[in-house]
Amino acid sequence: MFLQQIINGLTVGSVYALIALGYTMVYGILGLINFAHGEIYMIGAYLGVIFFGIFTAMGLTAQSLPLSIFLTFLLAIVYSSAYGYTIERVAYRPLRHAPRLSPLITALGISIFLQNYVMISQGAKDKVFPSLISGGVPIGNATVSYLQLIIMLTSVILMTALHFFITKTRLGTAMRATAQDKKMASLLGINVDSVISATFVIGSGLAAAGGVMIAMHYGLINFYMGYVAGLKAFTAAVLGGIGNVPGAMLGGILLGLVESFGAGYISAEYKDVFAFAILILVLIFKPSGLLGENLQEKV
Repeated sequence: MFLQQIINGLTVGSVYALIALGYTMVYGILGLINFAHGEIYMIGAYLGVIFFGIFTAMGLTAQSLPLSIFLTFLLAIVYSSAYGYTIERVAYRPLRHAPRLSPLITALGISIFLQNYVMISQGAKDKVFPSLISGGVPIGNATVSYLQLIIMLTSVILMTALHFFITKTRLGTAMRATAQDKKMASLLGINVDSVISATFVIGSGLAAAGGVMIAMHYGLINFYMGYVAGLKAFTAAVLGGIGNVPGAMLGGILLGLVESFGAGYISAEYKDVFAFAILILVLIFKPSGLLGENLQEKV
């Protein structure tokens, strides 16, 4: 049971890490907690169901299931990234120089708007994502399903790609410079607005990937799934050190493990309580997070 809980925790924690990266990147650059980010994750899950249904109706799924899954991921990421870009342009950019409370209230408003938008357009009932991948690999007394392996491997690839992007590319360098000092970055010729838009696009794409994988894993999605997942991902970002990319990755994995062990050994009914108890403890005893020293110098 211990090994199985580790596997389950790593699976869910890797998705939390993907969502937390969006929180921590935006905070690192804007100092803004984008509470609408969880709804992008939810929209990504819905887009996954919609696109996979389209491919099934077209007959592509019967011809090539791997291609259908790949295209579902790709299109969900692209469309969700467009949502993130639109939210930044419409809701946050006009408030760039407003008091800090205004963007925060706007983020909560966007979150509520997106929830109701999806509920009205897709219905209030749960949507089903068909079970596509069966079987697994036994490890001792535990079993790692092929889908869990795919989720963990995909998450590692995406997080590794993000780390490489931030540390090795020109845009990644511009993002780190903007996070340190937006005014100085602008004076050096960096288009700060474009960098911020790119940050929202990348964060939204990662959240959408997590949404599609969770839809495949649990098989059910609903319009309010982003709210709790967003709060947990925010907890993961705070746990690792909000504004710190490696910290968000670490925080997501740790939160997934804590939740899995709590549900397995104490009670599954209180698994959400464990996550928010971690948030309270971190804010009391180590507000900067596990890797959160010198937050202003990290993205």
